Amino acid sequence: MSEVVVFSGAAHRALATEICAGLGVDLSPVEITRFSNDCLQAQLQVNCRQRDVYIVQPLVPPTQEHLMELLLMIDAARGASAAQITAVIPYYAYARSDKKDASRLSIGGRLVADLLATAGVHRVLTMTLHAPQVHGFFSVPVDHLTALGVLAEHFVEQDLSDAVVVSPDFGNAKTATQFARLLGLPVAAGSKKRLADDRVVIDAIVGDVEGRRAIVLDDEIATGGSIIELLDRLAEQGCTSAAVACTHGLFVGKAVERLRDHPMITEVVATDTVPRPDVDWPGLRTRSVAGLFATAIERTHAGESISSLFDGVDPSLGPPQPKLFD
Repeated sequence: MSEVVVFSGAAHRALATEICAGLGVDLSPVEITRFSNDCLQAQLQVNCRQRDVYIVQPLVPPTQEHLMELLLMIDAARGASAAQITAVIPYYAYARSDKKDASRLSIGGRLVADLLATAGVHRVLTMTLHAPQVHGFFSVPVDHLTALGVLAEHFVEQDLSDAVVVSPDFGNAKTATQFARLLGLPVAAGSKKRLADDRVVIDAIVGDVEGRRAIVLDDEIATGGSIIELLDRLAEQGCTSAAVACTHGLFVGKAVERLRDHPMITEVVATDTVPRPDVDWPGLRTRSVAGLFATAIERTHAGESISSLFDGVDPSLGPPQPKLFD
C-alpha cells in the first residue's frame, strides 16, 4: 500500500487512525491554518504526486467548518498532482437535504456534491446515506457502504425469541426489513409525520409488537425526538422494552439525556462513523466500521469489487442479482 496516502481533517481523527491501522499505513499529517480574518488554509505535509490519496472527514458539527476543511484538502491534493483523490465521508450530513418539498428551498445534498466535484475529487466513499437518491446527486463515482452487517453482529448472539425489528417510519422500512431478515425476526414500522427538525408525530404502529422486545433501527439519531415519540407509541401497543440501533449516532441537543434516562431503552448501539459523545453513558455500545472502510479502500486501490463486501447483507449494494428473464 506504499502508493496510498491517507489524510484526515479535524472531524474524526480517531476513525482515520483506525482505518490506517487496517491498511498498514501511517495517517499523514495536515496543517490547517486559520488566518486573522477567520479563513482556513490546508497544507498536506506528505508528497501526493501520482499517488492514490484518501481524505477522511465525516461532516459532523461544526458541519460547515469540517466541510470547508474537506474542500481545501481536496483542492490541495489536486494541486499536488495526486493521481486519484477519494473523499471518505463516513457521515454525509447534507443527505438529509435531498428534495424540494417547500417553495424556494435549497437542496443541500446536490450542492455539496457539486462542491466536492468542483474541488477536484475523483470518487466518494460513504456509508448509509439518509436517502438512496442522494447517490445520484454526484457526478463522480460513489461507493455506498452499509453498516447493517456490523449492527446485526451485535444482536445475533442474543436471545431474540421475543424480539421484533421496528422502523421509525415507512421510509426506512425497506432497510429495517433487510435487517430483520439478517436476524430472522418480524418487522414493524411507525407512521411518522415530521413537524420540524426536532418535532415529529407518530400516529400508528404497523405490525405486531405486543409483548415483544423491540430493536429500533434508524439510519441516524440527532436529537432523539423521533425515537422517543416511537417508544411512547410502542409502549401503548404493549411493547415491553427496546434496544436502539443506528449507523450515525450524533446525539446532539438533549439526545443523550432523552435516551440514557428512558425507562424502556435497554441499550443504544451505534457505529463510529461519527465521534462518540464525551459523556458518561454505560448503555451506549459503539461498533467499529473502520475495518469496512479499510477493506473498501484496499479494493478501490486494487481495482477490485466493493459490492461483494455486502453479498448476503444488502442486495441493493451487493453484486448484481440473477435476472428473472433473459
